[in-house]
Amino acid sequence: MDDHVPKNIGYAATDAKTPLAPFPFDRREVGAEDVRIDIKFCGICHSDIHQARDEWGNALATNYPCMPGHEIAGIVADVGDKVTTFAVGDRVGVGCMIYWGSDDQRGGTDEQYQNPPAVFTYNSPDAETGEVTFGGYSDEIVVNQHFVLNIPDSIPLEKAAPLLCAGVTTWSPLKHWNIGPGSVVAVAGIGGLGHLAVQLAKALGATVTALTTTEEKTDEILALGADEVVVMSNEDAVKAHAATFDLVLSTIPTAFDMNPYLALVKHDGAFVTVGMLEPSEPIDFALVTLMRITLAGSAIGSIAETQEVLDFCAANGIASDIELVAADQINAAFEKVIANDARFRYVIDNSTLPAAV
Repeated sequence: MDDHVPKNIGYAATDAKTPLAPFPFDRREVGAEDVRIDIKFCGICHSDIHQARDEWGNALATNYPCMPGHEIAGIVADVGDKVTTFAVGDRVGVGCMIYWGSDDQRGGTDEQYQNPPAVFTYNSPDAETGEVTFGGYSDEIVVNQHFVLNIPDSIPLEKAAPLLCAGVTTWSPLKHWNIGPGSVVAVAGIGGLGHLAVQLAKALGATVTALTTTEEKTDEILALGADEVVVMSNEDAVKAHAATFDLVLSTIPTAFDMNPYLALVKHDGAFVTVGMLEPSEPIDFALVTLMRITLAGSAIGSIAETQEVLDFCAANGIASDIELVAADQINAAFEKVIANDARFRYVIDNSTLPAAV
């Protein structure tokens, strides 16, 4: 008879149809280069919903049980003997990755594009244990120090959490496409990612237009700092902005008709999607070809970029607009995200997790 009592607790899905529920488990022991983090808050990303419900398939097929969460903010509780960059009590975060794709890729940049792929925070083979990784919908996490981020003191932990995914996912393409003073940027989809993209692009010096299908959000979006809001159902407004943007950054997380958005990109501009990992609707490549538009995707961001966006947000007074939820509200929050009712990011208060058995 196995009398082992798991030390940790989280919320996990056991299949694609069953709601997430309390799930006892064991985190691995702290290795020489590891940091153990007492998780205080974890953001709810739309990717968590896709993964928990096995909506992507193929290389991103879900391994059950699935414990989501890659917007993790907490306090260092323990460190390994070789950890040099963190100490017990530090305010830290963990984003979408927790280890390199292979040890020979240590020291490389753009960890998110490594081949073999980086070990992701959840639903990924753990290089240390061989088991599937469990994410931040839990009480603790153990992570190699390279993948731990410093959270500046000026950012509340609960508002810092979404910066670990939503923040860096929008920051990375803004930096890659050299957005700054004089740039004219449109952000499509003003939700968890988009509301940060608007603030970041504006702070970088760009003129920023928000593209939305929800007219009721106009005042809220303008309050974020957008110079203008275009409601995509307003044909005259859309036509007036044809071929005017250097960059259209789409944060829309599901398949949609990109063509009205592509028509807004100027000659030699770029349309970049960060929110969608499923097959798209047909694209009118005449638009792309005749305007020499760069059509691209961008995946999360590197560890260096993640620290960069945290520091940038601290310096510029940028933070996520969040609503805290208790652990037993996770499933209800999922439904609200799907219904586009989130404003703008749900964040779990991990102190509301049940006690480990």
